[in-house]
Amino acid sequence: MCLFLYDDDPEPDERLTAGLLCVPVRPGTAQVVLRLFRTPLGGRTAVGFTRPDLLAATLGPHQPWMRLSEAALRALAAPLTACPVTIDPTLTAPAVTPAPARPVRHPAPAL
Repeated sequence: MCLFLYDDDPEPDERLTAGLLCVPVRPGTAQVVLRLFRTPLGGRTAVGFTRPDLLAATLGPHQPWMRLSEAALRALAAPLTACPVTIDPTLTAPAVTPAPARPVRHPAPAL
């Protein structure tokens, strides 16, 4: 533990707010829908980025997004049981794609 406390050092139990976030969304039929991701252990998480360039670097330049406050993002994720909010994730993995189907081999016609 540090013996010196500075004015800008938060206490460990204080939650810092990130302000406005760039939140990845996906288009729905009439509105946009919050896009959820998976943690390395498989749990769901809502994601927000503090800057648009961080979002583009992680998810690609064509990822749709909208501005939300951290409080609004937490409120949207709250009904989902144990859905934490991850801010500025840096590592992502590509989406899992099904294995390509093997070609079906038909038996040669009998002569």
